[in-house]
Amino acid sequence: MSDLLESRWRISDQAIANAVADETVILHLGNGTYYGLDPIGARLWDALQAGETPASICPAVLDAYDVEEAQLQADLRDLLGDLVANDLIEPA
Repeated sequence: MSDLLESRWRISDQAIANAVADETVILHLGNGTYYGLDPIGARLWDALQAGETPASICPAVLDAYDVEEAQLQADLRDLLGDLVANDLIEPA
C-alpha cells in the first residue's frame, strides 16, 4: 500500500467546500452533513484541490506551527482516513 501522504487524491463530487476565515467548511451533498477543518486541515484541503500530494504542505506547516514532523504526518494520515471514510475524497 502506498503512503497516504505521497498519494494523489480527488475531491468527491458529493463535497463542496467554502473557506471561512482560516478554516474550511465542507458540505456533503449526499447526506447533508457539514464538516469543519481547522487551519491545517484547510491547507490540506487546498492542496488536494490543487492536485498536490498531502506531503506538499508539510514544510510550510512545520515552519508555521510548533509540531514534530512525525506527529504532523500521523495527524494528516488520520485526517485523510476520516475524509475517505466520510466520502469527501477518493484516490485519484
